[in-house]
This record gives sequence, C-alpha cells and structure tokens, in this order.
Amino acid sequence: MEKQLTSYSITDDTMVVKLARELDHHNSVPIREEIDRQIYSGKIRNIIFDFENTTFMDSSGIGVILGRHRILKNVGGVIAVTNINKSVDRLLTISGIYKIVEKVSEV
Repeated sequence: MEKQLTSYSITDDTMVVKLARELDHHNSVPIREEIDRQIYSGKIRNIIFDFENTTFMDSSGIGVILGRHRILKNVGGVIAVTNINKSVDRLLTISGIYKIVEKVSEV
C-alpha cells in the first residue's frame, strides 16, 4: 500500500492542511513544523484541517491543533476542522477542541 502524505495549500491567508491517514506522534512533528513555517512567514492567519483521509489520530494530533490555535489567536486567526469521521470526532469532542475550533462542513 502506498503511504499517503499530508498536503498543504494556501489561498489568500488561509492554509488547508489535508491530513494523511494517521495523525500521530510519527508524523505530527513535520506537520507542525511546516504549518509554523507558514505562520511565521506571515502568509497565513487561518488554518483548516481536512480529516477526509484520516482514520486515526492520537494526542499528538490534539497537540498540533492546540499549539497552532495558541499561535493564531495572537494574530486574530482561527482554526477550523472539516470532513471528520466518527472516531476522530469523538476524540475532538472528548478533548474539548470544539470549544476553540469550529467544525465546518465544506472547505
């Protein structure tokens, strides 16, 4: 099976992060580093995490979202999540992420 990679696209000041099949401790560091590079370059203020292909996420994924939220709230930016399956939705609900991140139906 071919390994699926996370992809990034930027339109205006919004970055869409189309996540890989798993968002875990193995791939959270490079994802976080790429997003932070774009934030600190001044190119983006908003992030949409697209979970369409994601079947597994652990606490490292929560950390990626929370850390980017902390950075973006200082510049008036927002984070949204989309295309969430039941297991990821359950984790995001239990973690309280929806108190600070909006769930949107379409990108």
